[in-house]
Amino acid sequence: MEKEEVLVRPSKNREMTELALLNAINELIEEEGFEHLGVNAVAAKAGVAKMLIYRYFDSLDGLIAAYIRKHDYWINLEPELPEAEHLGDFIKELFHNQIRVLRDNYTLRRLFRWELSARNKVIKELQERREAKGLWLIDAISRLTNRSKEEVSVMATMLSASVSYLVLLGENCPVYNGFKLQSEEGWEQLEKSLDQIVDNWVNAANHE
Repeated sequence: MEKEEVLVRPSKNREMTELALLNAINELIEEEGFEHLGVNAVAAKAGVAKMLIYRYFDSLDGLIAAYIRKHDYWINLEPELPEAEHLGDFIKELFHNQIRVLRDNYTLRRLFRWELSARNKVIKELQERREAKGLWLIDAISRLTNRSKEEVSVMATMLSASVSYLVLLGENCPVYNGFKLQSEEGWEQLEKSLDQIVDNWVNAANHE
């Protein structure tokens, strides 16, 4: 009996190729740094033709943006909103998870630096997605606390930006204002302080 030939659907081939390219981005940045990232290197690492980068992602920047979209904390956040009495714990968990995701992903930190130093269409699209998710959360928290969107926005911006900055700073700066940014003890202290800020803000809202 002849062996039946198994055909792989083109859509499946594309899915596997895209995954290989995304994994190649991660591996190359971890092994050699962002400065060695190029179309030829990525294609070779993934074991695919470089034309597929352009076919599926339009450009190397498009591929990098796809990696960020897949791993970015805020873009992928789909939280179930809490009851008002659990809002403080909900907000604290948001920022604890932001810290964890960014500290645990070396490649994502490298790409955040790239995003801060470049300006192009794919970066603009990433920022718009992140902004849309942030505005949705701000609106939800505003309704739960009866605080203005402007006030919620300021609080959220200060905390989220501080987390991002301190995680990135910690790669090359071991101590900042006495906090040890390269130790678990230091981050535990920072998380406790963050929790206190959130608790004070939520409690003040509840007593107005």
